[in-house]
Amino acid sequence: MLYELKRNNLKLTADSFGAELHSIQLNQLEYLWQCGDAWKRYAPILFPFICSPKNRTYQANGKEYQMKANHGFARDLEFDLLEKTECSITFQLNSNAETLAQYPYQFQFKIKYTILDNGVKIEHTVLNTDNKPIYFYIGGHPAFNCPLEPNENFTDYIVEYETEETVTRMINNQPVVLLKNEKILHITRELFDYDAIILANPKSKKISLKSKNSSHEVTVEFPESECIAVWSPMHDDHARFVCLEPWTSVPTSYDDSELDIEKKAHAIKLDAGNEYNYSYIITVK
Repeated sequence: MLYELKRNNLKLTADSFGAELHSIQLNQLEYLWQCGDAWKRYAPILFPFICSPKNRTYQANGKEYQMKANHGFARDLEFDLLEKTECSITFQLNSNAETLAQYPYQFQFKIKYTILDNGVKIEHTVLNTDNKPIYFYIGGHPAFNCPLEPNENFTDYIVEYETEETVTRMINNQPVVLLKNEKILHITRELFDYDAIILANPKSKKISLKSKNSSHEVTVEFPESECIAVWSPMHDDHARFVCLEPWTSVPTSYDDSELDIEKKAHAIKLDAGNEYNYSYIITVK
Protein backbone atom coordinates (compact mmCIF):
# COMPACT_ATOMS: atom_id res chain seq x y z
CA MET A 1 0.00 0.00 0.00
CA LEU A 2 1.24 3.48 -0.88
CA TYR A 3 1.61 6.22 1.72
CA GLU A 4 2.30 9.91 1.10
CA LEU A 5 4.07 12.69 2.98
CA LYS A 6 3.97 16.39 2.03
CA ARG A 7 5.95 19.37 3.24
CA ASN A 8 5.77 22.71 1.44
CA ASN A 9 6.62 21.93 -2.21
CA LEU A 10 8.05 18.48 -1.49
CA LYS A 11 6.07 15.24 -1.78
CA LEU A 12 7.22 11.70 -0.92
CA THR A 13 5.54 8.38 -1.60
CA ALA A 14 6.54 5.05 -0.03
CA ASP A 15 5.14 1.53 -0.40
CA SER A 16 4.65 -1.02 2.37
CA PHE A 17 5.81 -3.69 -0.12
CA GLY A 18 9.55 -3.74 0.38
CA ALA A 19 9.26 -0.55 2.46
CA GLU A 20 10.38 1.07 -0.78
CA LEU A 21 10.43 4.76 -1.57
CA HIS A 22 8.47 5.33 -4.80
CA SER A 23 8.63 9.06 -5.40
CA ILE A 24 10.50 12.24 -4.48
CA GLN A 25 8.91 15.27 -6.08
CA LEU A 26 9.98 18.87 -5.56
CA ASN A 27 7.86 21.50 -7.29
CA GLN A 28 6.24 18.62 -9.23
CA LEU A 29 9.59 17.52 -10.67
CA GLU A 30 10.17 13.78 -10.13
CA TYR A 31 13.69 12.89 -8.97
CA LEU A 32 13.25 9.14 -8.48
CA TRP A 33 13.29 6.65 -11.36
CA GLN A 34 9.76 5.39 -11.94
CA CYS A 35 10.28 1.64 -12.27
CA GLY A 36 10.54 1.46 -16.06
CA ASP A 37 11.32 -1.53 -18.28
CA ALA A 38 15.07 -0.96 -17.96
CA TRP A 39 14.90 -1.65 -14.22
CA LYS A 40 11.72 -2.52 -12.37
CA ARG A 41 12.65 -0.93 -9.04
CA TYR A 42 12.60 2.53 -7.49
CA ALA A 43 14.80 2.50 -4.38
CA PRO A 44 14.96 -1.01 -2.92
CA ILE A 45 16.16 -1.83 0.58
CA LEU A 46 19.08 -4.29 0.64
CA PHE A 47 18.90 -6.67 3.62
CA PRO A 48 20.28 -9.01 4.92
CA PHE A 49 22.77 -9.02 2.02
CA ILE A 50 24.24 -6.46 -0.34
CA CYS A 51 24.57 -8.22 -3.72
CA SER A 52 24.79 -11.98 -3.09
CA PRO A 53 27.22 -14.59 -1.89
CA LYS A 54 28.52 -16.85 -4.65
CA ASN A 55 25.65 -18.82 -6.19
CA ARG A 56 23.44 -17.11 -3.54
CA THR A 57 24.69 -19.76 -1.13
CA TYR A 58 26.24 -19.39 2.30
CA GLN A 59 26.55 -21.17 5.63
CA ALA A 60 25.25 -20.31 9.10
CA ASN A 61 25.23 -22.36 12.27
CA GLY A 62 26.91 -25.18 10.38
CA LYS A 63 24.13 -25.43 7.74
CA GLU A 64 23.93 -24.31 4.13
CA TYR A 65 21.33 -21.75 3.06
CA GLN A 66 20.38 -20.18 -0.25
CA MET A 67 18.86 -16.78 -0.89
CA LYS A 68 16.03 -16.70 -3.43
CA ALA A 69 17.19 -13.44 -5.01
CA ASN A 70 19.98 -10.90 -5.19
CA HIS A 71 20.32 -8.30 -2.40
CA GLY A 72 18.47 -10.36 0.21
CA PHE A 73 14.72 -10.61 0.73
CA ALA A 74 13.54 -7.36 2.32
CA ARG A 75 12.86 -5.67 -1.03
CA ASP A 76 10.42 -8.46 -1.99
CA LEU A 77 8.37 -8.76 1.20
CA GLU A 78 5.37 -6.90 2.60
CA PHE A 79 6.15 -4.76 5.64
CA ASP A 80 3.64 -3.75 8.30
CA LEU A 81 2.84 -0.08 8.72
CA LEU A 82 4.08 0.61 12.24
CA GLU A 83 3.38 4.35 12.40
CA LYS A 84 2.45 7.29 10.20
CA THR A 85 2.72 10.87 11.40
CA GLU A 86 2.53 14.21 9.61
CA CYS A 87 6.25 14.07 8.89
CA SER A 88 7.22 10.36 8.91
CA ILE A 89 6.28 6.81 7.92
CA THR A 90 7.67 3.73 9.68
CA PHE A 91 7.44 0.19 8.32
CA GLN A 92 8.36 -3.02 10.12
CA LEU A 93 9.30 -6.54 9.02
CA ASN A 94 9.53 -9.41 11.51
CA SER A 95 11.31 -12.67 10.81
CA ASN A 96 8.88 -15.36 9.70
CA ALA A 97 8.78 -18.78 8.08
CA GLU A 98 9.74 -17.35 4.68
CA THR A 99 12.76 -15.44 5.99
CA LEU A 100 13.89 -18.28 8.27
CA ALA A 101 14.02 -20.68 5.32
CA GLN A 102 16.70 -18.42 3.76
CA TYR A 103 18.23 -16.75 6.80
CA PRO A 104 18.24 -18.61 10.16
CA TYR A 105 17.96 -15.62 12.50
CA GLN A 106 15.10 -13.97 14.38
CA PHE A 107 14.97 -10.21 13.87
CA GLN A 108 12.82 -7.10 13.70
CA PHE A 109 13.64 -4.69 10.86
CA LYS A 110 12.27 -1.14 10.74
CA ILE A 111 12.47 1.46 7.97
CA LYS A 112 11.55 5.05 8.78
CA TYR A 113 11.16 7.85 6.23
CA THR A 114 11.18 11.39 7.61
CA ILE A 115 10.37 14.24 5.24
CA LEU A 116 12.70 17.24 5.36
CA ASP A 117 12.43 20.69 3.82
CA ASN A 118 14.29 19.49 0.73
CA GLY A 119 14.51 15.72 0.99
CA VAL A 120 14.15 12.65 3.13
CA LYS A 121 16.01 10.89 5.93
CA ILE A 122 16.01 7.09 5.69
CA GLU A 123 16.59 5.23 8.96
CA HIS A 124 17.11 1.46 9.30
CA THR A 125 16.84 -0.27 12.67
CA VAL A 126 17.62 -3.95 13.23
CA LEU A 127 16.65 -5.52 16.55
CA ASN A 128 18.08 -8.95 17.32
CA THR A 129 15.14 -10.91 18.75
CA ASP A 130 17.11 -14.17 18.66
CA ASN A 131 18.97 -15.81 21.55
CA LYS A 132 22.27 -15.70 19.65
CA PRO A 133 24.19 -13.14 17.55
CA ILE A 134 22.87 -12.39 14.06
CA TYR A 135 24.86 -11.28 11.01
CA PHE A 136 23.79 -9.05 8.12
CA TYR A 137 24.53 -6.23 5.67
CA ILE A 138 22.34 -3.18 4.89
CA GLY A 139 22.30 -1.02 1.79
CA GLY A 140 20.30 1.60 -0.04
CA HIS A 141 19.73 1.43 -3.81
CA PRO A 142 17.87 4.63 -4.83
CA ALA A 143 17.72 5.29 -8.57
CA PHE A 144 17.57 8.91 -9.69
CA ASN A 145 16.28 10.17 -13.00
CA CYS A 146 19.10 11.11 -15.35
CA PRO A 147 18.24 13.35 -17.02
CA LEU A 148 15.75 15.18 -14.85
CA GLU A 149 14.51 17.50 -17.58
CA PRO A 150 13.10 16.32 -20.94
CA ASN A 151 15.45 18.55 -22.97
CA GLU A 152 18.58 17.02 -21.40
CA ASN A 153 20.64 13.90 -22.11
CA PHE A 154 22.19 11.20 -19.95
CA THR A 155 25.64 12.61 -20.70
CA ASP A 156 24.65 16.09 -19.45
CA TYR A 157 25.26 14.88 -15.89
CA ILE A 158 28.17 14.31 -13.54
CA VAL A 159 28.61 12.46 -10.27
CA GLU A 160 30.59 14.49 -7.77
CA TYR A 161 32.15 13.13 -4.59
CA GLU A 162 32.35 15.47 -1.62
CA THR A 163 36.14 15.40 -1.58
CA GLU A 164 38.91 14.17 -3.86
CA GLU A 165 38.95 10.38 -4.22
CA THR A 166 40.97 7.75 -6.01
CA VAL A 167 38.59 5.27 -7.61
CA THR A 168 39.91 2.04 -9.12
CA ARG A 169 38.03 -0.83 -10.70
CA MET A 170 39.10 -4.25 -11.94
CA ILE A 171 38.78 -4.80 -15.69
CA ASN A 172 39.92 -8.17 -17.04
CA ASN A 173 41.66 -8.79 -13.72
CA GLN A 174 43.64 -5.59 -14.09
CA PRO A 175 43.20 -2.44 -11.97
CA VAL A 176 42.04 0.58 -13.95
CA VAL A 177 42.04 4.01 -12.31
CA LEU A 178 38.85 6.01 -12.97
CA LEU A 179 39.74 8.92 -10.70
CA LYS A 180 43.06 9.83 -9.11
CA ASN A 181 42.66 12.45 -6.42
CA GLU A 182 39.65 13.87 -8.27
CA LYS A 183 36.01 14.53 -7.45
CA ILE A 184 34.04 14.24 -10.70
CA LEU A 185 32.86 11.28 -12.75
CA HIS A 186 31.45 12.32 -16.13
CA ILE A 187 28.37 10.23 -16.86
CA THR A 188 28.48 8.15 -20.03
CA ARG A 189 26.89 4.82 -20.87
CA GLU A 190 30.38 3.33 -21.26
CA LEU A 191 31.24 4.27 -17.67
CA PHE A 192 29.10 1.33 -16.54
CA ASP A 193 30.42 -1.24 -19.02
CA TYR A 194 31.87 -3.20 -16.09
CA ASP A 195 28.94 -2.80 -13.70
CA ALA A 196 28.88 -0.67 -10.54
CA ILE A 197 31.62 1.70 -9.48
CA ILE A 198 32.28 0.73 -5.86
CA LEU A 199 34.36 2.84 -3.49
CA ALA A 200 35.22 1.35 -0.12
CA ASN A 201 36.11 3.53 2.86
CA PRO A 202 35.48 6.82 1.03
CA LYS A 203 36.82 10.05 2.44
CA SER A 204 33.63 11.66 1.18
CA LYS A 205 30.44 11.52 3.22
CA LYS A 206 28.32 12.99 0.43
CA ILE A 207 27.89 12.27 -3.26
CA SER A 208 25.83 14.23 -5.81
CA LEU A 209 24.29 13.72 -9.23
CA LYS A 210 24.38 17.11 -10.97
CA SER A 211 23.20 18.57 -14.25
CA LYS A 212 25.74 20.51 -16.27
CA ASN A 213 22.95 22.65 -17.71
CA SER A 214 20.81 23.58 -14.72
CA SER A 215 20.86 23.92 -10.95
CA HIS A 216 19.11 20.57 -10.46
CA GLU A 217 20.93 17.98 -8.39
CA VAL A 218 20.47 15.10 -5.99
CA THR A 219 22.77 14.59 -3.00
CA VAL A 220 23.08 11.49 -0.85
CA GLU A 221 24.69 12.07 2.54
CA PHE A 222 26.01 8.86 4.10
CA PRO A 223 27.94 9.58 7.35
CA GLU A 224 27.60 5.98 8.60
CA SER A 225 28.53 4.13 5.40
CA GLU A 226 31.80 2.38 4.70
CA CYS A 227 31.05 2.07 0.99
CA ILE A 228 29.34 4.05 -1.77
CA ALA A 229 28.41 2.65 -5.18
CA VAL A 230 27.39 4.32 -8.44
CA TRP A 231 25.46 2.23 -10.97
CA SER A 232 23.37 2.26 -14.09
CA PRO A 233 22.61 -0.78 -16.29
CA MET A 234 25.15 -1.70 -18.92
CA HIS A 235 24.50 -1.03 -22.62
CA ASP A 236 20.90 0.14 -22.15
CA ASP A 237 20.06 3.61 -23.43
CA HIS A 238 16.56 3.22 -21.99
CA ALA A 239 18.03 3.14 -18.46
CA ARG A 240 17.79 6.88 -17.94
CA PHE A 241 18.81 6.83 -14.30
CA VAL A 242 21.85 6.63 -12.04
CA CYS A 243 21.85 4.92 -8.65
CA LEU A 244 23.79 6.43 -5.74
CA GLU A 245 23.99 3.56 -3.26
CA PRO A 246 25.13 3.97 0.36
CA TRP A 247 26.12 0.61 1.87
CA THR A 248 27.22 -0.37 5.37
CA SER A 249 30.27 -2.00 3.80
CA VAL A 250 31.55 -3.55 0.59
CA PRO A 251 29.07 -6.13 -0.73
CA THR A 252 28.71 -9.75 0.29
CA SER A 253 30.45 -10.87 -2.89
CA TYR A 254 33.72 -9.34 -1.64
CA ASP A 255 33.63 -11.97 1.14
CA ASP A 256 33.10 -14.97 -1.14
CA SER A 257 36.30 -16.67 0.00
CA GLU A 258 34.42 -17.37 3.26
CA LEU A 259 31.12 -19.28 3.06
CA ASP A 260 30.22 -18.88 6.74
CA ILE A 261 28.33 -15.62 7.29
CA GLU A 262 29.58 -15.53 10.89
CA LYS A 263 33.16 -15.31 9.58
CA LYS A 264 32.63 -12.95 6.67
CA ALA A 265 34.88 -9.91 7.08
CA HIS A 266 32.25 -7.25 6.47
CA ALA A 267 29.07 -8.71 7.95
CA ILE A 268 27.64 -6.77 10.90
CA LYS A 269 27.45 -8.84 14.09
CA LEU A 270 24.59 -7.93 16.42
CA ASP A 271 24.32 -9.62 19.80
CA ALA A 272 21.06 -10.98 21.20
CA GLY A 273 18.71 -8.24 22.39
CA ASN A 274 20.79 -5.45 20.83
CA GLU A 275 19.78 -2.87 18.23
CA TYR A 276 21.67 -1.57 15.18
CA ASN A 277 20.90 1.77 13.53
CA TYR A 278 21.93 2.94 10.07
CA SER A 279 20.74 6.02 8.18
CA TYR A 280 21.39 8.29 5.23
CA ILE A 281 19.79 11.44 3.78
CA ILE A 282 18.68 12.31 0.25
CA THR A 283 18.30 16.00 -0.65
CA VAL A 284 17.12 17.46 -3.94
CA LYS A 285 17.07 20.85 -5.62
